[in-house]
Amino acid sequence: MKIRQSLLDSMAIGASFACMIHCLGMPLLLAALPAFAQIADIPESFHIVMLAIAVPTSALALVRGYRIHGAGIPLTLGLVGISLLSSGAFWSETELSETGLTVLGSLTLAVAHIGNWRRSERKLYAA
Repeated sequence: MKIRQSLLDSMAIGASFACMIHCLGMPLLLAALPAFAQIADIPESFHIVMLAIAVPTSALALVRGYRIHGAGIPLTLGLVGISLLSSGAFWSETELSETGLTVLGSLTLAVAHIGNWRRSERKLYAA
């Protein structure tokens, strides 16, 4: 159980940071390499697919962590992060707002998972 919870949170943290790197790095890469921009046409569905992976993974890790440690802060932060990611993917009007919401959501979600992981580790190893 200890390893499974830690693995879930670690995967979710990695996914959050990968998402943030994608959101910040891809526009810079595409601006710096105009030839690459014509080759690498990333479809809009990419963000929805990433969200479809992030939501269940994060929800599972955060709910399991809550059951272990009972602290609501990581779970609440995680819900805020998922809401920001969803807003960026579905309701943003401009590319700048999409990037801003996605980066803020990724950071919030990563912080939630770090808090979840720390609280779970303390509780599991104290027992």
